[in-house]
Amino acid sequence: MEIKRVSVNDRIDDFINREFSGYAKDCDVKLGYEEFCFAAEDGDAIAGVITGLAYYNEVHIGDLIVGKDYRRAGVGSKLVAAVEDAFKGKGYEKIALTTFGFQAPEFYKKLGYEVEFIREDKDPKLNKYFYIKKI
Repeated sequence: MEIKRVSVNDRIDDFINREFSGYAKDCDVKLGYEEFCFAAEDGDAIAGVITGLAYYNEVHIGDLIVGKDYRRAGVGSKLVAAVEDAFKGKGYEKIALTTFGFQAPEFYKKLGYEVEFIREDKDPKLNKYFYIKKI
């Protein structure tokens, strides 16, 4: 067996989906696997993007990236709201995410997310915040 770094392609994607789904089924757990990506566009410019996965009973926000020229203009709040609206009432119980100290811990608090855990680092900018919000 050889271990090597590869790019995600259709073959890898098929394997992930088949095995991830199969394992949930074997464990008698409802999967509901769904990738998502919402983009905020300003004409031809991308103002921001939010990505993640929904599976089992939670939605997980992976990345929220707002372009430098659009920060503090409500773009991030609108993107998070788009995720909340898209998954509300679909059987998911919560939205989970992580952020670092230098990124946006206060931003998520303002949106109603609660800190579950903070993993502290020698550099407080790299403290990792684990947030959750019931939906």
